[in-house]
Amino acid sequence: MRLTQFSDNALRCLLALGLQPEQVVSINVIAVQMGMSHEHLMKVVHRLHDLGYVETRRGRHGGVRLLKAPADIVLGTVIRQTEDNLDLVECFNAETSRCPIAPACQLAGMLDEALSAFLGVLDRYTLADALVNGSAPVPLLRSTRA
Repeated sequence: MRLTQFSDNALRCLLALGLQPEQVVSINVIAVQMGMSHEHLMKVVHRLHDLGYVETRRGRHGGVRLLKAPADIVLGTVIRQTEDNLDLVECFNAETSRCPIAPACQLAGMLDEALSAFLGVLDRYTLADALVNGSAPVPLLRSTRA
């Protein structure tokens, strides 16, 4: 199982915001601190806004901030909502599968069970759990000073 860069960046964006949940943070600051493409982060923030995780503000003092408490952001849900395709193998999509052995194959069921277990573990954790050390990640963030 490998998450897309989109989901990875969504989680990192939420982590950055979770370190200062009451603050409005510039997208440029998050992009620099987390080593992300500004353009890609804009798309991530747009999706997180549409999903109700963040609030965005325009203007000179604009940016983004968490709309939900870190304890209310379930990591498994974030992954389900930010991954475009959780089909681990072609036969997971019956409409497009061309696998000739799909009707008799037992492997697909095993892989589906593994995916469910993966997401099930993440369903037990929230953003707050990922931030349990409070400010420990702060020294690791890239500097925004020029």
